[in-house]
Amino acid sequence: MSKKVLVISASPRKNSNSDLLAERFAEGARQAGHEVEKISLAGKTIGFCQGCFACQKTGRCVIRDDADSIEQKMEHADVLVFATPIYYYEMSGQLKTMLDRGNPLYTVDYQFRDVYMLTSAAEDEEGVDRRAVSGLEGWIECFPKARLAGKVFAGGVTAPGDAKGHAVLEQAYQMGQNI
Repeated sequence: MSKKVLVISASPRKNSNSDLLAERFAEGARQAGHEVEKISLAGKTIGFCQGCFACQKTGRCVIRDDADSIEQKMEHADVLVFATPIYYYEMSGQLKTMLDRGNPLYTVDYQFRDVYMLTSAAEDEEGVDRRAVSGLEGWIECFPKARLAGKVFAGGVTAPGDAKGHAVLEQAYQMGQNI
């Protein structure tokens, strides 16, 4: 059965390593027959959540910027994939801000069930992605029908494109194929 897959790439850099992971995941999902849309947060206007909770009544954020339309796409996707560089052992600020702006999803009948996380970092020790994954797990806990279905970490990649040829690109591709 074909699924709607939304891949959100949160790196501010062009040709970033986390974006390479996102591309490979998307390619694998497309090859498996799924409908895939990839959105890069680079260059998007995404304001901070104001904490007004108006979205809890209206199902929509009062801030009309790019996050509003992305959140609407998140609501109707079967699978969400978040790709982020690891900055200071955490997800990028761009991704955290987008997750916060997903607050309207809390009171609607969201469609997503499986959530994936793709991360990259200059550091390559085990557990480098731990805090970022934990942050996403905290977000997922607010959506009882959803689960963290998988994660991929590319360590030891610093400059844009360093992940080319990295074994985890194949892992991301396979994960996309197997959703």
